[in-house]
Amino acid sequence: MKLQKVTVAAAAALMLSLTAAGCSSDGGGDTSSGDKKVTIGIKFDQPGIGLKTPDGKYTGFDVDVATYVAKELGHDPGDIVWKEAKSADRETLLQRGDVDFIAASYSITPKRAEKVDFAGPYLLAHQDVLIRADDDSIKKPEDLNNKKLCSVTGSTSAQNVKTRIAPKAQLQEYGGYSECLTGLENKVIDALTTDNVILAGYAAQPEFKGKFKLGGFKMSNENYGIGVQKGSDLKAQINTALEKMVKDGSWAAAVKKNFGPANFQSGPAPKIGVIVS
Repeated sequence: MKLQKVTVAAAAALMLSLTAAGCSSDGGGDTSSGDKKVTIGIKFDQPGIGLKTPDGKYTGFDVDVATYVAKELGHDPGDIVWKEAKSADRETLLQRGDVDFIAASYSITPKRAEKVDFAGPYLLAHQDVLIRADDDSIKKPEDLNNKKLCSVTGSTSAQNVKTRIAPKAQLQEYGGYSECLTGLENKVIDALTTDNVILAGYAAQPEFKGKFKLGGFKMSNENYGIGVQKGSDLKAQINTALEKMVKDGSWAAAVKKNFGPANFQSGPAPKIGVIVS
């Protein structure tokens, strides 16, 4: 009788361990396994790119691209777990397996490619400036000389302009892009600079509609890619999904939806695997 009790207890323990093993997920596993969940890193604070709204929803071009890719990988929108991927954390999130892939205004660079792999690029962005819609004094990058140029703390965009293009630009440091936009609206500053798609995303917000315009300057090339773990099979699968997204018109629709109100001209989708320097 005692032996039977031990056997039953052992069997119960075995079943419990198997159940726990079957339910475990670290967010960075094989998306083709029985676990339908897929964890995707995005920005939470970039309107038009990746934004977590007050009601807990997620919007933006990167969100639309990631959702399309996830669908092609076999995941419904309800399977997606969104995780914030701050710029400084992206490589770590991938290397630790905290996410399956990242779509977060993630520029492909040689240094980053040493640590992670990239699918894409799926968007070619350029450093640009945002100015007031009624300001005709800034028609070329050199016109930023003697202008008050917003510099977000921790960003090198404005410093690059001052160093390479307009040495007499007056850098004004603010804590974030929203503060820069308020300063721009109130004529405390004259221009804000970062990637054009980020600027377009902010300018497309309802509260700013019609107030700002992009300069149309292409001061750098930023090839946005989808980051995956080094050596991951997901790279090829995601590339296939991105090619389909462009071919069926979903890519162009996502551009219009997220950047259209700012009159942003994206140009054609970049070729997969072609990095524009």
